[in-house]
Amino acid sequence: MEIDKAIRESDDRRLKTKYKNAIYVIQRALALYSIEEVAFSFNGGKDSTVLLHLLRAGYFLHQAEQTQCNGDLSDREFKFPIRTIYFESSSAFPEINSFTYETASTYGLQLDILRQDFKSGLEALLKAKPIRAIFLGVRIGDPTAVGQEQFCPSSPGWPPFMRVNPILDWSYRDVWAFLLTCKVRYCSLYDQGYTSIGSIHDTVPNALLGVNSDNSKEKFRPAYLLPDGRLERAGRAKKCSPPVSGRFSSVTNGLKSVDLHKNGMLKALVIAVGDEILFGRIADQMGPSLCRKLCSIGWTVSQIAVVRNDVDSVAEEVERRKSENDMVFIYGGVGPLHSDVTVAGVAKAFGVRMAPDEEFEEYLRHLISDKCTGDRNEMAQLPEGITELLHHEKLPVPLIKCQNVIILSATNIIELDREWDCLIELTRSSGFLALVGAFVSKHMRTTLSDVETAQPLSKLGLDFPDLSIGCYRESRYGSLVISFRGKDEARVEVAVEALRKKFHPGAFNEIN
Repeated sequence: MEIDKAIRESDDRRLKTKYKNAIYVIQRALALYSIEEVAFSFNGGKDSTVLLHLLRAGYFLHQAEQTQCNGDLSDREFKFPIRTIYFESSSAFPEINSFTYETASTYGLQLDILRQDFKSGLEALLKAKPIRAIFLGVRIGDPTAVGQEQFCPSSPGWPPFMRVNPILDWSYRDVWAFLLTCKVRYCSLYDQGYTSIGSIHDTVPNALLGVNSDNSKEKFRPAYLLPDGRLERAGRAKKCSPPVSGRFSSVTNGLKSVDLHKNGMLKALVIAVGDEILFGRIADQMGPSLCRKLCSIGWTVSQIAVVRNDVDSVAEEVERRKSENDMVFIYGGVGPLHSDVTVAGVAKAFGVRMAPDEEFEEYLRHLISDKCTGDRNEMAQLPEGITELLHHEKLPVPLIKCQNVIILSATNIIELDREWDCLIELTRSSGFLALVGAFVSKHMRTTLSDVETAQPLSKLGLDFPDLSIGCYRESRYGSLVISFRGKDEARVEVAVEALRKKFHPGAFNEIN
């Protein structure tokens, strides 16, 4: 069998281990279910292409064991009898459809083509056929992989079947090592810079594979040359919610409500993890610095919270606040010590388990080498299925992003500055953190009393709801400072002028 032979002759020990484990899962499934009771979900992508050839090898070896064959059956004598499910979508790339049908013809796949929505089509198929288990090309890190095991019952609300995931623990690097080692065909889109293929509406070539060219047409290197597999999904376009229209018509002091909607502030929560801050042993400098950085890109910080080095404390704060804010930034409690509980707390907040991330483990191996006295596998445990590693060449450790939570590893201002600069660079290439423009601000000083200014300022706040108008005194008997902050410089000027008109000339002086 050519697949098994190619792996046995390979020098890639890691690939051999991955192959052996995947074959074991396949053979175990074939021992539990008859060939009529299993099916294979194929979508023409690289992961399912790997799974197809693993299934071919696994079934061949299974048959060899059943018939006491010496394993020298020729490929011509070998047929692939596992039913193959293909969901044909109008939004699929033509290249995916072509590759799927060509592959089915080459290997004699029994295609069951679903043209309605996948769930309904699957329900109809499972009613008509005695299918009890379906092989899937799901890998840890995929959006659908959260909570899955190698053998995992279907989710509530779906028709009952056993999900079998032979490549659940494979990385991007493992997938391409297999395809190239076995020299099997894959969809041509992967040679055009696509690294993760969805629909024609949400997939573009990965910009990290772009090649500078004198021609106007942009060129890309093949997917297997992507240097960092953690950026596999960088070619997936972010889906934006459609704009709300026809709902706003009122005008507030020259500002239409639709403008309020369009210029709505993005909110961030900042969480510091550390008993040493709560016990007063150190003063937190990173929180205020992070607030200034966020304001510089047009974000509003809703709150700074400090929590204990405790998994439940971290989880409770993140779970309670993550839906109220566009992004949560958390720092402290990251590392190998017993008190470093931040990552586990974030996992608990999202209701997912901690699972080894093989690429992160490999990164740690290069980073800490023989300095590690513990289990690197244990140190590389990350929230399963929701983690994206934000790698930058200037960072000694990649940042961890779990949906809308970014975990910073910085322990001081210098490290925070470096991580922030890298984060902004990564944002410009991937767009996961909106850069909406810095705030415009003006500060006015007056010797008027609080009693004199209170009511006019309250009215001003109602007249200018798009601005943040605040007051503070530098000392109890010092002058009163009134600050105006917003995105529109003209609006800030109008508000300042409106304040001046409410009092006698010269009552306010602008602070530079």
